[in-house]
Amino acid sequence: MNTTHFDRMKNGNGFIAALDQSGGSTPKALADYGVPEDAYANEDEMFDRVHEMRTRIMTAPAFDSNKILGTILFEQTMDREIEGKYTADYLSDNGIVPFLKVDKGLAGKENGVQLMKPIHDLDETLKRANERNIFGTKMRSVIHEPNEDAIKEVVNQQFEIAKRILEYDLVPIIEPEVDIHSADKEKSEEILKNEILKHLNALSEDQNVMLKLSIPTKANAFKELIEHPRVVRVVALSGGYSREEANEKLKENDGLIASFSRALIADLNANQTDKEFNQSMNLAVDKIYDASVNKK
Repeated sequence: MNTTHFDRMKNGNGFIAALDQSGGSTPKALADYGVPEDAYANEDEMFDRVHEMRTRIMTAPAFDSNKILGTILFEQTMDREIEGKYTADYLSDNGIVPFLKVDKGLAGKENGVQLMKPIHDLDETLKRANERNIFGTKMRSVIHEPNEDAIKEVVNQQFEIAKRILEYDLVPIIEPEVDIHSADKEKSEEILKNEILKHLNALSEDQNVMLKLSIPTKANAFKELIEHPRVVRVVALSGGYSREEANEKLKENDGLIASFSRALIADLNANQTDKEFNQSMNLAVDKIYDASVNKK
């Protein structure tokens, strides 16, 4: 394991940029960026265009290790290059820790939750992640209702896969998102926290994980998780909140930092001049960094 990256994730100031939109969500991400579906003829061209978008983001002056600790990549991005280097190497050389999204999307909603679809090629992907100098991984489930048994199943699945990831000397980001529109979001978060704690307490001293969670309804609800010795860092997803709303909620939670996707890139557009693009990036990065570091 890269000990410099580990120390940076554990103790550094900043946030994680989530640039891991997958095949299913790529057309919308491109459309939001000003690239309509008729701008590419097939899937290969679509992924070329999204890599152009991500390259523009990652090479922008504001995309800097002073404020960005890490970046979550889509699998294809890991195998592509930026300025003649594989993406993870480009990021590492610029002081930014590379992570890889490894899940294959969500299963259908059942008992108020969505588990992850099976990850049939996990071992092969993790081997390639090692070869590409990836530091850690990320995988997402979603909780819609405070169903105790179902939430337990979500957390069991996450930790079961996390332990396989740890065997490859990678740090897993466990992401059981609680839907921000859930009627009983706070209750779901309480159940979720207790289930996660059970699993954290069962880890050995050489097993360390990260958590990516929805910003809790009750400020500092995840304090126990943030302070747990087996947790490298707890990061928050924006979950559909606007950047302003996500930042305000984030500021209320000590030790919680951002891992935003839409809230980071919402104002970026393919048709912007470099000056306009860089100004938008700079503003977004500054505000998210401020919310991650300066608490109320």
